[in-house]
Amino acid sequence: MTSTQHREPSRLESLVPIVALVALLGISVFLYGGDSSYGPNQIALMVAAMVAAALGIRNGYKWKELEAGIVHGISLSTSAVLILLMVGALIGTWILSGTVPTMIYYGLGILSPDWFYPAAVIICAVVALATGSSWTTAGTIGVALVGVAAVQGLDLGIAAGAIISGAYFGDKMSPLSDTTNLAPAMAGTDLFTHIRHMLWTTIPSVLIALVIFSFLGLSGSSAADATEIATMQQQIAEQFVVNPLVLLPVVLVIALVLFKMPAFPALFIGSLAGAVFAVLFQQEAVIGFVGEPELGRGVALLKGAWTALHAGFVLESGNAGLDDLLSRGGMVSMLNTVWLILSAMTFGAVMETTGMLQCIANWILGAVRGTGSLIAATLGTAIGMNVIASDQYMAIVLPGRMFRAEFERRNLAPENLSRTLEDSGTLTSVLVPWNTCGAFMAGTLGVATLTYAPFAFFNMLSPLVAVVYGITGISIKRIQPSEATGAGAGD
Repeated sequence: MTSTQHREPSRLESLVPIVALVALLGISVFLYGGDSSYGPNQIALMVAAMVAAALGIRNGYKWKELEAGIVHGISLSTSAVLILLMVGALIGTWILSGTVPTMIYYGLGILSPDWFYPAAVIICAVVALATGSSWTTAGTIGVALVGVAAVQGLDLGIAAGAIISGAYFGDKMSPLSDTTNLAPAMAGTDLFTHIRHMLWTTIPSVLIALVIFSFLGLSGSSAADATEIATMQQQIAEQFVVNPLVLLPVVLVIALVLFKMPAFPALFIGSLAGAVFAVLFQQEAVIGFVGEPELGRGVALLKGAWTALHAGFVLESGNAGLDDLLSRGGMVSMLNTVWLILSAMTFGAVMETTGMLQCIANWILGAVRGTGSLIAATLGTAIGMNVIASDQYMAIVLPGRMFRAEFERRNLAPENLSRTLEDSGTLTSVLVPWNTCGAFMAGTLGVATLTYAPFAFFNMLSPLVAVVYGITGISIKRIQPSEATGAGAGD
């Protein structure tokens, strides 16, 4: 059957799978609570995908066409899946090597609970700005900061929100970031014009977020006193060799990213560096972790490093809090997140292949009247793509394609569109549990998406600031009709 025999989906048909998904996810959360992402949500996504597929077949699509769309959709997440698995390996070896424990040890002495949250924002912002990667920042510095917050008795949801706020600020403003390069490419502007224009929404949002985090830090109370923190530092020192040299894997990964090495090989090298440093600096910890003295010292060291890569590290110090904090990592720890991503991409791919995503987008565009409503429609569509298609790249590419001509017709400079794509597509992706970004952060930081999402203030504020600017006209740049291709009448 050729594509000309496909019937266009109606608005009602296009909404049916989304309504089904929302209802199923709601039931999932009601029945399973915090465990809903460990299987129930995946079932909800698959059922909703099959609802969309049934409607697509009814409209003339063959299963092979839908299957090809699913394969293509899943292929878009392959890079994310590989990075996710490598972050799991990196966490395992960086704990075994003493890298994460040493960062926690020093962090406990430096980061006061009173200003931990704003400090976490700033630290992660600087690292992400330098590396261009929110994922690398969360998988390295973020993991250690969550550990510090746990020991200090701080709220892990707020701590993760601060880490994510800083990481996404740096990612959004870094010329090294893939989304920061993708958004202007979709809108038709250049990279540095795009970055300069983003300052209008980004700076107010991060300043407000810092004020809120500062207030939360000063008004909150830490469950751990100075004695408990000192005790925790002592116990870390008893289990691991605390040495500034074991921080070199962190420096190595940041340097590799700065030299524009792609994330996967950089993290792969970093995880192997952690394994080497574990053998060099933490021999007793590695041998104790393996627990098989009959293997001989050399074989036990090899097995310990290898095990940390695939299965993570398990600490048995006798201190339940410390054991829980440092028993993490390994590729296997990310398999549930991979399952969630594959399920989500399947749903998004069926919706896109059958034309249902485009139908919903066209419906939204039909309600646009002025600049404010166009900005709001772009924001809403990108956020919707994050929820439905479960991928931030699709949330940038699809709305960018859909709204570019409309921005040109209204004589709006393309950087208005590129900024709006980032304010919504990039920043809200991490707030959706089944989105690749939300799943990644939950798996990496060990804090559920719905637990940290209310505290990811920067990510929530930027779209709101963008709406205010769209309504008031603040920072909205216009161009002369002769400068725009296909330009037409304005508002």
